[in-house]
Amino acid sequence: MGEFELIERFFKRPARRNALGVGDDCALLSPAPGMQLAVSCDMLLEGRHFLSTVNPLKLGHKALAVNLSDLAACGAKPLAFTLALALPRVDDEWLEQFSKGLFALADEHACELLGGDTTRGPLNICITVFGEVPKGSALLRSGARAGDDIYVSGNLGDARLALEVFRGSLSLPAELFEAARARLEQPRPRVALGLALRGIASSAIDISDGLVGDLGHVLRQSGVGAQIDCGAAGTLMDAAAALDEERKLEFILAGGDDYELAFTAAASQREAVRAAAEQAHTPVTRIGRIEAQPGLRLLDRDGQPVARHYASFDHFA
Repeated sequence: MGEFELIERFFKRPARRNALGVGDDCALLSPAPGMQLAVSCDMLLEGRHFLSTVNPLKLGHKALAVNLSDLAACGAKPLAFTLALALPRVDDEWLEQFSKGLFALADEHACELLGGDTTRGPLNICITVFGEVPKGSALLRSGARAGDDIYVSGNLGDARLALEVFRGSLSLPAELFEAARARLEQPRPRVALGLALRGIASSAIDISDGLVGDLGHVLRQSGVGAQIDCGAAGTLMDAAAALDEERKLEFILAGGDDYELAFTAAASQREAVRAAAEQAHTPVTRIGRIEAQPGLRLLDRDGQPVARHYASFDHFA
């Protein structure tokens, strides 16, 4: 099967937002009047971001989910995406399942595939996603202010737990492992929550490399510091009973691959945050507050400083 037959068979669909349809050198995409385009790009490389044994249907889901998570953190509504795909060989069954998982999530968010590229090489998936947000309304990393509350959506640490089982460093009962594995392989992008937080949250970021590291980006770009209540953060893990307290906190604070939202909002917005979470059918937990003094301070259940240093994932560390 050749490159163009592959695209025709597995990835071509009727055009909706693409003014030209498939077949030209570029796609033409116009946001609605008064809107700005939000654009993000993520790459998934076999052996680095996913295991070679992963179900291709789940991989198709995750490949798009990690990009939609970036749009969620910006408060942007998904519009469309492009796909660049390197394949070591053409495998009809693999492509059938991968495209099925990809388009199931795309259809859930009315997000259209505009085009892209395919080539032979080590398995590598690169998606660029496009969304729209009202001009001046995007959630940014630079808006946190002293006195703001810090929130996290959903659960943290379960994806890292599943990864450690795959690595052989932990064992879990089957039911707990399957739940953690679903969090690793099929994260749910918090698009509805991001949309609901527009005009409420002062800053936001998606948690891909770990809470400590990703929240650190917000602190640096906002020129502030933060205090985290590790007692509150310690409630964020579904399968927490499988770990001792120290390792549980490590997975929650620095585990990565969570694709939840960390965001800040003024204390006066607590009721609005609660209503937004309810509207988006997404639980949120208040875990700390923004402070004027730079740096991130972790406090234990007794309000005492946590001595251990936690470092999030770094691709080049």
